[in-house]
Amino acid sequence: MSDYIYILESHLSPDQNRVLGEVMAAAGQANLNLFLTGGAMRDMLAGFRIRDLDFVVEGAALKLAKAVADHSGATIVSADENRKSAEIEFPSGATAQIAMSRQEKYPRGGGKAQVSPATIQEDLRGRDFTCNAIALSLNKASRGLLLDPLNGLADLERRELRAVSAYGFYDDPTRLLRLVRLGVRLGFATEERTAMQVANAREAEVEKAIPPRVLGTELKLIGVEDNAAGVIEALAQAGLLALFWPTLAEGHAHRAGLAKFDKIAHLLPDETETRAARLGPFLFALTEKLSPREKQALAKHLELSKADTNQWLQLEARSKKLAAALRAPRIRKPSQVYQLISTAAPDQVMFLLYASPLKPVQDRLRAYFQKYLPAVEEITPEEWATVEAKPARQQKAREEFIANRLDRRPPRKPAPDPLPPPPPAPEPFMARRAR
Repeated sequence: MSDYIYILESHLSPDQNRVLGEVMAAAGQANLNLFLTGGAMRDMLAGFRIRDLDFVVEGAALKLAKAVADHSGATIVSADENRKSAEIEFPSGATAQIAMSRQEKYPRGGGKAQVSPATIQEDLRGRDFTCNAIALSLNKASRGLLLDPLNGLADLERRELRAVSAYGFYDDPTRLLRLVRLGVRLGFATEERTAMQVANAREAEVEKAIPPRVLGTELKLIGVEDNAAGVIEALAQAGLLALFWPTLAEGHAHRAGLAKFDKIAHLLPDETETRAARLGPFLFALTEKLSPREKQALAKHLELSKADTNQWLQLEARSKKLAAALRAPRIRKPSQVYQLISTAAPDQVMFLLYASPLKPVQDRLRAYFQKYLPAVEEITPEEWATVEAKPARQQKAREEFIANRLDRRPPRKPAPDPLPPPPPAPEPFMARRAR
């Protein structure tokens, strides 16, 4: 086994390893050359957790994505007919992208890219930064072969972000925002020549050509970052925050609120569902100083979908029912609190932690994350194996087992034995001599 294959498999979760096997099997049946690329390779080689699997095939990517979805029961969340790429979500919650190996040519002054099929080497040489231009072959004859035509591995070791092309920021000005976001996430510096290219592109004001819809997409990506507050601060310092909404750059971005949001988001499990649920609470924290009219205008300006807009602007109203349940007198036992919060919508839980002024609500939310959830996570596989029930009643049996674990009272410690009386104090030496 190649060292890189071993490193990859050790970085993936069990669900992601299953996805890897399913995509490799489908590509083999279709006789397509398959590679792992982009953020997955960057994060693996830099020692970060792999969030999404990025696959590239030399051939019919959308056909392969459909075959994978049909065989595994996965859902094609979105598809880009121009770039021939598809986003897939699997029943386990793991996500992946399958894209065609391609070349993109941009018209002078920016605009929509002209996409054409290409080899994997041509694809890598047309990417944004060298750390994203590394691929791992997943083909039977060359499985484990590392492709690094631009020496991105060395840049990862130097912890630097280096642009692939001197004209990359002119071709796609969105890369200015991506450079800031990746720099904060990875803790990498911008390579000196790349910094000069950024300065030249900014002098030409290429950032003004970024479409509002793309800004909306970028803002959604910032919301799932572990340090969203840091990214917003870095964009403000770079003079790019005003692109999203001018008043955000004038001190109306709620910096303290974003820092609080980051801490709250880290309380929830790092899963696909909970990361996706960060959008509403993130936008609520970011725009807390804006008026309702400005928030509506911002959503329209960024061309956010109706679902994304509702996830943000209706979050407070949707969370009222959960808040009322958490403060209800009938909720007394730890198992009741656990059941209520563990089955609640993650974005509502985050919102109440962030915004609820009610002490009972805050106390029960904190107790869930600090005591009840850790107690359930400490249940061993051997203990779970003792839960016996028919398949139809298995979930109910697990819930009863958890309830018994949370509600049982800790055994009383036996009272300590009474201490014997202290020995008498010794007689002073001078008194003994006088006697």
